[in-house]
Amino acid sequence: MTDAAQPSHAEREHVTELVYVGDPMCSWCWGFAPVLDRLSERFELPVRTIVGGLRPGPDARALDDELRAFLRDEWPTIAARTGQPFDLAFLDRDTFLYDTELPAIAVVIVRALVPERTLEYFTAIQRSFYAEGVDVTDPAELARLAETVGADDGEFRKQMASVAAKDRAWQDFASARELGTSAFPTLFARVGTRLVLITQGYVSFESVEKPLADWLATG
Repeated sequence: MTDAAQPSHAEREHVTELVYVGDPMCSWCWGFAPVLDRLSERFELPVRTIVGGLRPGPDARALDDELRAFLRDEWPTIAARTGQPFDLAFLDRDTFLYDTELPAIAVVIVRALVPERTLEYFTAIQRSFYAEGVDVTDPAELARLAETVGADDGEFRKQMASVAAKDRAWQDFASARELGTSAFPTLFARVGTRLVLITQGYVSFESVEKPLADWLATG
């Protein structure tokens, strides 16, 4: 919580949702997934998901020796801190382009088709990639996962091939920048008509639950 984000008594009664900015191929976001679930349940607030754009399109990076070495160190570090599983065998692939654009497009499509299950889908992509070692830049895998959250397969595949869905994803990336997001995960609370920063970067549930509870208290 930031000092500039202290709501009035009246505003405290109008926290309507949590707004989450992350990327389904961001490893710290995968670490944050259970924290976000617990916060949503604890405060009985819906979560609106915005895809931030980690390495989309022109910013994509090949899984070269440098990136491979970084991730071999980073993923176990995140696993140790968060308890989330990582399949390091994925890093043995000879070729892989770390392009986060297509999973982001898939998320905004699911958000349009079955909005109440957007975060569930976001997390399903994370689990598939990090814990199961599946290539989630594969449209077939994204379509398979979309079906598991109730998205119409034909409509999902149609939108995946559309320019409009890609544009919506890039609009999300722009929104993330406009919000001043400089790291993923970032979490805001919608308070009245404004967004209040809760955290930028990974935090444990225990470190944020009590401050957030105190902040939202009306007494």
